[in-house]
Amino acid sequence: MNKTVNINLAGIFFHIDEDAYLKLQRYIDAIKRSFTDSQGRDEIITDIEARIAELFTENLQTDRQVVSSKLVDKVIGIMGQPEDYLVDEEIFEDEPQPQNPSRPIKKLFRDTDNSYIGGVSAGLAHYLAIDAVWLRLFWILLALGSGGSFILIYILFWILVPEAKTTTDKLMMKGEEVNISNIEKKIKKGFDNVADSVKNVDYQKYGSKVKSSSKSFFDTLGDIFMVLLTIFAKFIGVILILIGAITIIGLVIGLFGFGFTNAINLPVFDFIEASAVNIIPFWLTALMAFFIVGIPFFFLFYLGLKILINNLKSIGNIAKFSLLGIWIISLLGLIAVGILQANEIAFEANTTSKHELAVTTGDTLYVKMQGNANFSKSLRRNTGFDIVYDENDTQQIFSRNVRLVVKSTKDSLAYISITKIADGRSHAAAKERAGNINYEYILVDNILNLDGYFLTEMDNKYRNQKVEVELYLPEGSILNADDNTYTYHSNTSSYGDILDNGFENKHLQIINNGIKCLDCEDDTYNIDIKISNEKEGIQLDSSGVKINADDAALEINSEGVKGESKNIKVNINEKGVEIKSKNN
Repeated sequence: MNKTVNINLAGIFFHIDEDAYLKLQRYIDAIKRSFTDSQGRDEIITDIEARIAELFTENLQTDRQVVSSKLVDKVIGIMGQPEDYLVDEEIFEDEPQPQNPSRPIKKLFRDTDNSYIGGVSAGLAHYLAIDAVWLRLFWILLALGSGGSFILIYILFWILVPEAKTTTDKLMMKGEEVNISNIEKKIKKGFDNVADSVKNVDYQKYGSKVKSSSKSFFDTLGDIFMVLLTIFAKFIGVILILIGAITIIGLVIGLFGFGFTNAINLPVFDFIEASAVNIIPFWLTALMAFFIVGIPFFFLFYLGLKILINNLKSIGNIAKFSLLGIWIISLLGLIAVGILQANEIAFEANTTSKHELAVTTGDTLYVKMQGNANFSKSLRRNTGFDIVYDENDTQQIFSRNVRLVVKSTKDSLAYISITKIADGRSHAAAKERAGNINYEYILVDNILNLDGYFLTEMDNKYRNQKVEVELYLPEGSILNADDNTYTYHSNTSSYGDILDNGFENKHLQIINNGIKCLDCEDDTYNIDIKISNEKEGIQLDSSGVKINADDAALEINSEGVKGESKNIKVNINEKGVEIKSKNN
């Protein structure tokens, strides 16, 4: 059976074993003797007792539990031995000073003692060794220059950078050595909460540092290498922070910018509505895209902070796994949207209508493209689309994706074939969408006016709709195409178009699969003939005639006649006739 004693330590009552009480009393008396001549001795002793009381409270589970000798030994081990508290300024005057004192550890904290908002600027000022005024001005300029978005970065610093609460934190914030001497100096300057000043301080560790006299040459080289490595790591951290911050700010501006434009109904959302699937709202798609890009760059930003700030608070596993879950859900959502969007153009279908035109052999047909000044003044073929309003203020999808193809026919009467093409999630859906395209033309007095555009309702969505107009003219008829048809009939040879670019505003006689210019210059005319074999061809112009076939060639020009076959080569010119056999 042991005797217990009730004590009052820093205003807290404890039940302590008698042997433990005697040991604790001897310990505190020894510390008091260490501070006999120190200014502020009473404040230091009071704060040390408060720290001991705090350690007792942390290790006792109930108020009725007795402080044992084992617990007292544990607290003494944490607090340090009395000789570690010899902290008068003169104590080291006669001892040799270390040649290479260890570099104090500087850490980033928020300095709330000198703060206006959260102490971020004051803490960064200590860490970077510059005046806090310049940093505050820097924050203000960044906030104004980024439209207020840089405030988000300040808030992240405020959340993630810890506050310098204890004297140890405040010493590390300024890069000062954490030892009893510096702690005493802080107390003499008026710090009130000295109990926290010894919290988490290993006095034996720092005492051994003070007692060490010098470092070896290789230790010095190692320190230099570590300093260079630290500088490089800090530089990488700054780069990561800048990349992450700029990306996040851009995403935030874009997200809120889209939200703002959506609120005031800017045209960009009409285009999105016309081309995107209506499975989910666009704002949700934009939000998922924000998470997909923003979350990785947030962790990149956080990694940069971890490199720069050794004591950075962790955001916690809950936050990490929550962000990972949001990222995975957003990724799956965007993949689903992408699949649905791709499915919307999986099939292509068309509808074709044919109409006879009152144009016969010998007639002249004038072809023009016509526009609509209410929609667009341009008359150039374009594969894109616009959103316009008709006379009833109803939204329409407007496109100039119209192709003109001119062909010859042996029929005595001309006709026009209009093919409307569109994509869809199925063949039936694509064909229905193609049938909903509105395209018009009109023939008056041998003048054919073709719409240079088409319209379709917004409900049909934009799914690569286009119109192909094939104009079949009888042989012997004459075609005159207006200049504004130039871009509409710029076709490749695969379309079989007999109207080439450059023949606008010319009277062109339709021949079998070709045209003949009637009002071109006298010494030049062109005939285009469709040949089934690509190796065969006929060229007839002012320079002469060239005919190429699989096994023979003939060329007639001002120099004479040249002919060649598999076995014979003939050359007729001013020198005479020359015939050679290839077998000889």
